[in-house]
Amino acid sequence: MPFKYLILLWLIAAPWTAAAQEEAGPEQDDYTEIPFVPPAENTITVLANGSRASVDSTGQAVSVFTINEMKIAQGADLARLLERAPGVNLSRNGGPGNFTAVRVRGAEGEQLLVLIDGVRVADPASPGGGFDFGNLLMGNLAKIELQRSSNSTIWGSQALGGVLAVTTGSVEGLSASAEYGANDTLYGTAGANFDLGPASLGIQAGHYDSDGFSAAAAGTEPDGFRQTELAGRATIELVPRLSAFATGRYADGRLELDGFPAPAFTLADTAEYQKTRQRSGAAGLAFAGYRVELRATGSLADTERDSFDPAFGPAPGYTTDGESERAELRGRWNFLPQHWLSLDFGVDREWQRFSSLFDPEHRTATSGGYVQLDYDRANIHLAAGARRDEHRDFGGEWSFGADAAWDIHPLRLTVSYGEGFKAPTLFQLHSDFGNAALAPERSRSFDAGARLGVGPSTFALTAFRRDTEGLIGFVSCFGVTTGICAGRPFGTYDNVGRARAQGLEAEAEVRIGNVVTLGAAYTLLDAEDRTSGSATYGNDLARRPSHALTVTGDWRASGAIRFGGDLRVVSDSFDDAANTVPLDGYATLALRGEWDANERVTLFGRVENLWDDDYQTAAGYATEGRAAHVGARVRF
Repeated sequence: MPFKYLILLWLIAAPWTAAAQEEAGPEQDDYTEIPFVPPAENTITVLANGSRASVDSTGQAVSVFTINEMKIAQGADLARLLERAPGVNLSRNGGPGNFTAVRVRGAEGEQLLVLIDGVRVADPASPGGGFDFGNLLMGNLAKIELQRSSNSTIWGSQALGGVLAVTTGSVEGLSASAEYGANDTLYGTAGANFDLGPASLGIQAGHYDSDGFSAAAAGTEPDGFRQTELAGRATIELVPRLSAFATGRYADGRLELDGFPAPAFTLADTAEYQKTRQRSGAAGLAFAGYRVELRATGSLADTERDSFDPAFGPAPGYTTDGESERAELRGRWNFLPQHWLSLDFGVDREWQRFSSLFDPEHRTATSGGYVQLDYDRANIHLAAGARRDEHRDFGGEWSFGADAAWDIHPLRLTVSYGEGFKAPTLFQLHSDFGNAALAPERSRSFDAGARLGVGPSTFALTAFRRDTEGLIGFVSCFGVTTGICAGRPFGTYDNVGRARAQGLEAEAEVRIGNVVTLGAAYTLLDAEDRTSGSATYGNDLARRPSHALTVTGDWRASGAIRFGGDLRVVSDSFDDAANTVPLDGYATLALRGEWDANERVTLFGRVENLWDDDYQTAAGYATEGRAAHVGARVRF
């Protein structure tokens, strides 16, 4: 790929040259800086301890992306932004809207807890109980927080592989954005965000419509995707320090699919499609006292899916409905006026239900509570906590965690230990394939890191390891009628697996004045099947490449013009547990630019997959070739 690397060298060298020239010239006008690696200092997160805290007040690995970085990345595809965080790899079954799994540090996609405006949005009706990122578009998001280690101590079930929290929102005032591009794709968003004395109100809307391309790599018929999304949030101060809040989100989508038609039963063009409706919302009260902070919330999330195959008639061939309701109280008690010793705590209760076209309604419930003691004084941070959960079906589970950080300017050292668990899903427990004797999946994770600050630039290196046991897998009962297969002719689920994931994460951000920002995120991953006696013992876990690198550069060519590029390089991997279906490595390059036509209007454009690489992240499923998009943002 010599030509590709020449382009990359030019992208890196040109901004450096321009920077040297501009630094020798007159002082530049003010402009919005364009960071690549989310800055640790003064960045607020809730993931480490359940309360609002600065990222530099934890020893855990947390990445934060802001609305500014989302606008710079452009478009609807959240995957291009998440791949800028170390430890993250994605796979997708076709184009936008298709099932998208986000794997963090080698964990399964279903083992990542996902929150939208604080609401858990995993689908209880799906077999693995995970969240499909194909239904989450980037245009109406204001912030993304990603914790890359296990943290069931604070978050309970499903935080085995990390936690990702998304906040919807827009800039202050009125704003709108529209873009058009490849595959007749149109994506528009609009938002209004106002402070009205003691109240604040935000409303966002978005619509995505694309003809798409064939999800099957061997297909020719385009598979389109259409989704409409609404989100809103409101806060009002009832009395000093006490406020009420409410959030809500609704997404309605239609996705065309490819399937496995007879007689070959291989992935090919079909007329199948799926309709998905997602509803989530929360309401509650928040008290922000000087020594005590409390937040009481009630939330609801519901996902409905209807699958159609016109070859068998107009009625849906399969339907699912999964719902979760949750009540929780989280808080912080600062023991001392200086706030350097505090106790984070919380209690919660969750009710889940699921039904399908073939399964009657099934329900379960979980209760939990946690405490975590935090010490944060001078240049030392220490935290340790414990959690207890009680599940209606499998009983109780303990989770422990601890982390520490030591600032020796300009060096910051961190270490953390976390435990995670994932309760069996309702489908795994109670469907026709269910096994009511299932136990939760469990993990232990460790990491240690160092971050060095050199002027405005930062460099970080983190070593990590996670050991997982009791992994739930499907057991075929073909020809077997005894043991766990008794009465289950089509198969069932069992705690049959163990896995180990370990490696290194490297991050860098280099800034040259107010002109250039260069960044990189690299992951070295060793993810193995460790199931004793299994034919796959020692094999690579499926769809976990050993090497993944994202390099990004942003160059301010003038006061109103900015250019950028994103290079993603991923090594070979396997698509199956037996390691017999290879996935070739790939390298893709995206170029983008922006022009502030005036203080209210910004024109932008990008070219994705500039080299038109033909690659797959899931065997048999296509990815998009070279694609160009242009658009405009308006703010009032």
